[in-house]
Amino acid sequence: MRSEQEVNKAIEQYANTVRRLCVIHLKNHADTEDIFQTVFLKYTLSSAVFESQEHEKAWLIRVTINACKDLLKNFFRSHTTSLDELIEQPAELPPDHRDVLEAVLSLPQKYKDVVYLHYYEEYTAPQISRILGKNVNTIYTLLTRSKQLLREKLGGDGYDG
Repeated sequence: MRSEQEVNKAIEQYANTVRRLCVIHLKNHADTEDIFQTVFLKYTLSSAVFESQEHEKAWLIRVTINACKDLLKNFFRSHTTSLDELIEQPAELPPDHRDVLEAVLSLPQKYKDVVYLHYYEEYTAPQISRILGKNVNTIYTLLTRSKQLLREKLGGDGYDG
């Protein structure tokens, strides 16, 4: 694990690069901030020894790009519509988005709540656990089960959510 001084120095040097890469890939401020935190957390916890500043920068760039790609491959990211879009253009909603919305709305309430809080409000499982007053492991279980139910309702495209 790296010292606080090392991490702060890396953030000062590479924050703009990491953020720009995230914005280019994700085109979303909230996701950019999530990936930014993830990248520097990985940096903090990493035991990698860098030969030079260029090696360190290359490592951070690769971790950033991979994290962005992982987020973009996520089943729910590619099969959801923001609530803002639904409010603004309900009649123009594409059929596949309508299907996802209908599938989410057809879930039992306990699943609907965690799906909404996680994917639309972007809360983490520990935050949802505090909001709903449930054990964090229960939230993870509900999210896993809701993903499976949605896969079944949407035709089980083989995505690994």
